[in-house]
Amino acid sequence: MNDQADGADGTGGADGERRINTRQAAELLGVKPATVYAYVSRGQLGSRRDPVGRGSSFDAREVEELARRNRREAAAPPGAELAVRTSLTLIEPDRYYFRGVDAVALASRHPYEEVAEWLWTGTLPRGVRFTAPPQALAAARHAVTALPEHSGPIDRLRVATAAAAVTDPLRFDLSAESVLGSARCLIPTLAAALPVAGGAEPGTGTLAEQLWCRLTERPADPAALGTLDLALALLIDHDLAASTLAVRVAASARAHPYAAVSAGLGALEGPLHGAAGRLAHRMLEEALERGGAAPVVADHLRAGRRVPGLGHRLYAGEDPRATALFARLEGVPQAGPALAAAREVVATAAARREGLHANVDLALAVLTVSCGMPAEAGETVFAVSRTAGWIAHALEEYRERPLRMRPSGQYQGPRPPQPLP
Repeated sequence: MNDQADGADGTGGADGERRINTRQAAELLGVKPATVYAYVSRGQLGSRRDPVGRGSSFDAREVEELARRNRREAAAPPGAELAVRTSLTLIEPDRYYFRGVDAVALASRHPYEEVAEWLWTGTLPRGVRFTAPPQALAAARHAVTALPEHSGPIDRLRVATAAAAVTDPLRFDLSAESVLGSARCLIPTLAAALPVAGGAEPGTGTLAEQLWCRLTERPADPAALGTLDLALALLIDHDLAASTLAVRVAASARAHPYAAVSAGLGALEGPLHGAAGRLAHRMLEEALERGGAAPVVADHLRAGRRVPGLGHRLYAGEDPRATALFARLEGVPQAGPALAAAREVVATAAARREGLHANVDLALAVLTVSCGMPAEAGETVFAVSRTAGWIAHALEEYRERPLRMRPSGQYQGPRPPQPLP
């Protein structure tokens, strides 16, 4: 194309934005004009046809941001460990933050829905509620009901996600407004699509209220329900866990948000990621049955198994999420025995190996055991909660260069040419 024919000359557009032409964009990016249009075709730049001239114009701020991204990526050392830019969660040796705000303090003062909005938008609307659309909920429930009885919670959530996706005609719209609209519908749909364990199903209410009756037959008391809400808020995001990285890879390929969440659920089902809560739950149940944690910990060590619910490679001491949940569980009367068993687990293991501290899986197991929930309840809480974090990471990735998470393999096989088998 002839850049001299471009109508944009660096003047402001109709909406006040500064528009530049192809030649100016190419100079900012340090590329040829043809490469500018390649960026447009790959979705990295937006363009607008000039109604008078024969060329296109570009938002100067968008071009400058792409130039900054390109410079940062070019400066990365070759062969370096994969690093992903994010403005969501910062983890330090003794605490973690959501958008620069202490995550424990935020989750302790605000319900799950408000914390999710903070992570998504950097704003904190009060009293926000998420509502499942009738059509999406009906489809998700129908799909979940068709599964075998022995299906696990992640099986149900994956099926519910796929069913909800096909009812959303806007799922391929990756604008922030559309993605957030889908998220606000998907999360309550996932909770409400699960079978009811007992008690009355709430018509409306917080996500914690919607989820409670699907986790236990016991009625919800305010203290226990508040602890469940705290757990949901604390677990929303934790930087680039395996499931979150899977979500970002899917989003890098411009998979719609439901497909990105499905990728996260698939990774979460791995025994090294999502199963720790179930193991900690069973360990606490056994400790209560045997009248103490010491023989249970001894059995784990004797069998060469690690003690579930202990240790976290990102924290020097106790997982701050566990600290917050243990403190809240102190106010749940029925949690006393399980809480004492968890503390005995920590003390017994620490006597054998210094530096072992409780992580969030052990604290979540205290909640699930003391409230009569099944062993897989922790997985359900984790997956439903983390969906908000996955959406936040997908939103970030949609703003990055498409397909950037495509590493090169280091081929280790026989050198060609080889004879045909």
